[in-house]
Amino acid sequence: MTLPANTIPQLVLGLETSCDETAAAVVRLAPDGDVEVLSSVIASQITAHAPFGGVVPEIAARAHVVIIDAIAARALREAGLGFEALTGVAATAGPGLVGGVMVGLSFGKAIALARGLPLVAVNHLEGHAVSARLAAQVAYPFLLLLVSGGHCQLLSVEGVGACRRLGSTLDDAAGEAFDKIAKTLGLAYPGGPALEALAEGGDAARYQLPRMLLGRKDCDFSFSGLKTAAARLAETLSTETERRDLAAAVQTAIATQLAERSDRAMTAYAAQHEGVGLRFVVAGGVAANRAVRATLEASARAQGFAFAAPPLAYCTDNAAMIALAGAERLALGMSDPLDAPARPRWPLDAVAAQANPIHVPGRKGAKA
Repeated sequence: MTLPANTIPQLVLGLETSCDETAAAVVRLAPDGDVEVLSSVIASQITAHAPFGGVVPEIAARAHVVIIDAIAARALREAGLGFEALTGVAATAGPGLVGGVMVGLSFGKAIALARGLPLVAVNHLEGHAVSARLAAQVAYPFLLLLVSGGHCQLLSVEGVGACRRLGSTLDDAAGEAFDKIAKTLGLAYPGGPALEALAEGGDAARYQLPRMLLGRKDCDFSFSGLKTAAARLAETLSTETERRDLAAAVQTAIATQLAERSDRAMTAYAAQHEGVGLRFVVAGGVAANRAVRATLEASARAQGFAFAAPPLAYCTDNAAMIALAGAERLALGMSDPLDAPARPRWPLDAVAAQANPIHVPGRKGAKA
């Protein structure tokens, strides 16, 4: 649905329930593009899922149902606002664990209906795409590396709703590789931060891990071979020093592949954007890894790109990014009907996902 665009400040309540965090936030977007996060509340489910070594969808969905109203109320209270002050409500509509997505989206629809507010059904990936704009004026267009537990892709972002895929993972996402390798090392869930902590002070050169797709001329990623090699090595280790060195080697290998493929994307992007300021944005949970962030920032500077990444608090799933994505759409006069569906899969570049799917599409559609 398209509404007349306006120039008033947008005050949006954002809701995020796509995985194992129940989150709500209030964001103010000024007509000049200035962004203010008035509140950001996140209830983590780590303790509920830790005994299983990963997220259990049914447990996650039930936990969202129990707490979503209290989290939203707290976000409004901390922002010092009531529903009457809002100009809209934004909720993640996918991709994600569909049971959880349905909880937040249904709650957002109820608010929109009861308060007469426009609804924005936000693509969770678009939330990550705009997340760096929560703390800095990052102008469009920019090259985006979206790297998280479920996604690893390079996108040319021309603006809201205008993303073009340059590359994606052929198998595992980088965050998934971090988590699975951490599990083989006996680290507690969530594995990514635990592996980063273990890698501190380790000798990354001690173990030689495979470097995937070196002969390919595209911008795609692959982490399954690295994951398998590291898992086999982990089974042979007997000392804490060996485990620390393997963790450091894994972290370096992942950072190196992300940088190598991003370098290729930057070269292609720069050729297509002559005369335009070059910006490279890294977003998603893996962007919180300090070694990965430092490696990518160095690559961007070497290629002549300005580097931007969200503050650490906005790298992992949060509702502030969902609120901002919703606010940007509302500022352009865009909203969604109350029958907007919850989607387990929802690529940012649907055209590329259908024309050249990384994973063969099934009943749920192409995954990218």
